[in-house]
Amino acid sequence: MGKKQNVDRSQYLFDNHALFALILPLVIEQMLAVLVGMADSIMIANVGESAVSGVSLVDSVMLLLINAFSALATGGAVVTGQYLGQRNTQKAQEAAQQLIWFLAFLAIGVMALMYLAKGFILHTVFGQITAEVRSYAEVYLLIVAASIPFVALYNAGAAIFRVMGNSKVSMQVSIVMNIINVVGNAILIYGFHRGSEGVAIPTLVSRMVAAIMILWLLGNKDLTVSVPRTIHYHFDKNLIKKILYIGIPNGLENSMFQLGKIMVLSLVATFGTYAIAANAVSNVVASVQILPGMAMSLAITTVISRCIGANAYDQAQYYTKKLHMISYLCMWVLIGITVLALPLILKVYNLSDITASETRRILLFHGVSASLIWPVAFNLPSVFRAAGDVKFSMVTSIISMWICRIVFSYILGKYMGFGVFGVWMAMILDWIVRAICFIIRYRSGKWKGKSLV
Repeated sequence: MGKKQNVDRSQYLFDNHALFALILPLVIEQMLAVLVGMADSIMIANVGESAVSGVSLVDSVMLLLINAFSALATGGAVVTGQYLGQRNTQKAQEAAQQLIWFLAFLAIGVMALMYLAKGFILHTVFGQITAEVRSYAEVYLLIVAASIPFVALYNAGAAIFRVMGNSKVSMQVSIVMNIINVVGNAILIYGFHRGSEGVAIPTLVSRMVAAIMILWLLGNKDLTVSVPRTIHYHFDKNLIKKILYIGIPNGLENSMFQLGKIMVLSLVATFGTYAIAANAVSNVVASVQILPGMAMSLAITTVISRCIGANAYDQAQYYTKKLHMISYLCMWVLIGITVLALPLILKVYNLSDITASETRRILLFHGVSASLIWPVAFNLPSVFRAAGDVKFSMVTSIISMWICRIVFSYILGKYMGFGVFGVWMAMILDWIVRAICFIIRYRSGKWKGKSLV
């Protein structure tokens, strides 16, 4: 055996300081988003379990849309990042501008569609829910649907700042947004004793403020990638095509993933209100457990897209391994903390005994599974997307979701009698299948040589 050769990495695109400066704000931003989500659900829990259920049902639909816009924003970030890797600042700025305007128009159309489909969502998609749960859901939906364009614009702006390696700005805007949200919730719920509108109105206002702030900051001409503050827009077919090449498969993948969760909500609803509440609380706390992994996916998009633009595949492989190691270490720490804090978390939510018991069982199972599987199942696809290899990830994820997440939710939850826990078992099965397929794809090297620019 020969000696392991030392590699000179002094000329690599990201040193440890640059990675730390990129990752830490992303983790803080993701943590803020999740903690505010927990604060929302804790506050609405004071209204009652029906309110928790109604709000969580609508949030599942909103998350579907947010994921779709986030996916399209990722498409814009990949194209912009690859141009930056080539040191083509002019084309990077043009790609960023196209992303902002395209998402703005698309989001307005989606918002209109949400209002038109309100009855279908409440009566068909959500399935067998009580009149009280439906009432809370309807009020919440009418208000938060107006925030859709602002969500899209914030996602686009944040993605552009991140791909520049400046995740600090999106973190700062996120802090302002979340303060508005939490303070508004506290005032309306505890001060004015409002129901689901008590969390909906601050959500709308905070998203409006965040979108306006980040667009204004993007107008700074001193930035590497800036977006002019103008209403004049020239549609660039070629750049939009490149953005959509990444964004559409990524959006389909993310949307199908969330759609799978929505489709099994009607199954969860048949297990009773306690199951809906346990599922809702588990979703919020589980998102804390995977928080570092979600932040790392955003970091991977920035780092790998720049490497691919510079045609530095050796660096792409190096950073893939390094960022996965960081992701695993951070997730192990956070999962350990949530497991230790579980008794306190369940107490704060003021759940009934049967709901608390089921929530505890779900979260322990999710924590162990996430610590072993999640980064490979969800961070590796970010590497592929940043490299321009999107179709394999999309097809694998959709097939796995339909077979494992949906079909096995009914098999395990309904026919084998596991109830809502069976739905979570099916989700982990989906992770396992994805992880195996993505490891094989990465090791094959077929994701290389697919740069868009």
